[in-house]
Amino acid sequence: MTQPSGRIVVGLDGSPGGRAALAFALHDAARRAAAVEVVTAFDTAETLAALCGTASLTAWSSTTDIGDAVETESSRTVAEVTAELAGRLAQLPPVTVTAVGGPVAHALIRSAEGADLLVVGRRGRGGFASTVLGSVSMQCVLHAPCAVTVVQLAGVDQAARGDVLTATAQQ
Repeated sequence: MTQPSGRIVVGLDGSPGGRAALAFALHDAARRAAAVEVVTAFDTAETLAALCGTASLTAWSSTTDIGDAVETESSRTVAEVTAELAGRLAQLPPVTVTAVGGPVAHALIRSAEGADLLVVGRRGRGGFASTVLGSVSMQCVLHAPCAVTVVQLAGVDQAARGDVLTATAQQ
C-alpha cells in the first residue's frame, strides 16, 4: 500500500445519507490515494440512542463510555460499507474512526482543519426532509476550512457515481 498523500474527513451519523457520504469518501480517497478520517459527533441523547441503541447507554454513563460506544458502532458501520465496496475499489484507503463529543457541525469543521476535503450527507437525522441542505451540511459548506462535498441521500452506487454538490470556501 502506498503512503496516503492527503486526508478526507467524512461525517458519519448512522443514517443512510451518512453511509452514502462514507461510500463517496472511500471512492474519492482511493482515487486520490488519500486517507479517510471518519468522524461521528454526538451531542444529544437522541443521537446517542440512534447510533448505539438505548440499551447500551444509561443515564450514568461517562462521556468516555459514551464516546467508546459511539466509536464502536461507527467502526461497525465503516466495516459494513468497506465490505460492500471491497470488490469495486482497487485498493481500500486507510481509515480511522473518531467519536467527538459536542455539536455536530462544530466537530466536523474542527476535524476538517488541514484536510483536503470534508464529505457530509445532504440530510442526516434532522426532521426537515423538504430542505435542500440539512443544518449540519449547510454549516459545513459555510464554515469549513477546506472544500466540502455534500452527498445526495442515495444508494452507495449512486453516491459513488457523483450525485453530489461540491463547494469550496473562499478564504
